[in-house]
Parts: sequence; structure tokens; C-alpha cells
Amino acid sequence: MTIKPLLIFACILLFGATVAAQNKYEREHRIRKVQFPVKAIEYIEEKLQDAKRIRFYKEIDSAKISYEAKFKKDRLWYSVEFDKNGSLEDIEILIKIVDIPEDTFSKISDYLSSNFTKYRIRRMQQQYPVTKNEAVESTIKNAFQNLMLPSIKYELIVSGKKVNTYEQFEILFDAEGNFEKSRKSLPPNYDHVLY
Repeated sequence: MTIKPLLIFACILLFGATVAAQNKYEREHRIRKVQFPVKAIEYIEEKLQDAKRIRFYKEIDSAKISYEAKFKKDRLWYSVEFDKNGSLEDIEILIKIVDIPEDTFSKISDYLSSNFTKYRIRRMQQQYPVTKNEAVESTIKNAFQNLMLPSIKYELIVSGKKVNTYEQFEILFDAEGNFEKSRKSLPPNYDHVLY
């Protein structure tokens, strides 16, 4: 008879751990170029030649540490993310609704409407992830040419209302607008901005 309460307790703990694993507790703060991984700088040095407003960030989330270089080039805002060893993870471009094909955005809108009673898209990015099937140089080239490829992803930061309160989510869709994953995220922290 004492096994049932222990079993129930164990199930509650496992369920709680599963729910917590889907939350994204990330904080990013600005760093100097000398604090950025050298290998990462070498990847994008050529691309930074004509770039404006170059900023370097260290991002710490609940699972890992990564580094991001953000800049404006050819009237587009780029975010290039690296792991702690300086290996490229993805390149993101800040976009607007008009930059997404109509059919794709229709699928995204349907997903958001069916999962939230109200929502507001705070930010949209077109993402070029590094994949095993493609060389890193090819990913860099495709991203800086802003090519529409079947391998791209759309990352949305959405404030959504499910029951009574609004929460912020990071939602990832594939190139056709199919849902891939969603994580709760905390709003950006501006405590560590470097002036």
C-alpha cells in the first residue's frame, strides 16, 4: 500500500521535470570583441567588413552558453550564433510578415490562432541552421545572399494568452510553416547592457 503514494510522487516529479525542460531561461549580455571566441570571429570577419552597428553578446540559457554577433549589413539585421567553442550554430535575419511566403504565413497564423486566445508577434527571424548535409561555408553564403531554401526555419517570439495571462514563447516553424517546437521564454534582460 505504501508503493502507490511513492509511485504517484515519482510521476509528479517526472512530469514537473518534463514541463520545466521546455522553458527557456536565457539571458544575454553584451561583451567586447576580445571576449568573443577567436574561431567565431574568423568565420564572419569578411562579412563584418561592410557591416554597421556590430555588437557581440554572450547568451546563457538553462542548457548552454553561446555567443552572438549582431550587425546590420545591406539594410538587413543579422544575428550569427556560435557555441562556446566558436562553431557556427545558425544565422538569423530579422524579417517582417511580407518577407514570408503567403502560404507559409497562413499556416503559421492558423497555428497561432488555434493555440492562443490572443497573441502578438514580437519578432520574426529567418533562420539558416547549420546542418550535417551542408558545409558551414555554404550556410554562410546562403544566409548572406538571403536565399529562400527548403532548409530555412522561421523563429517567432510571440506574446500569447492561453488562459488568463500572457506569456512569451519562442516558436520555430519550418520553411513551409509547419510547427516544429515551442518554448516559454523570459523577456529580454537589459540589466547588463554595455554602453
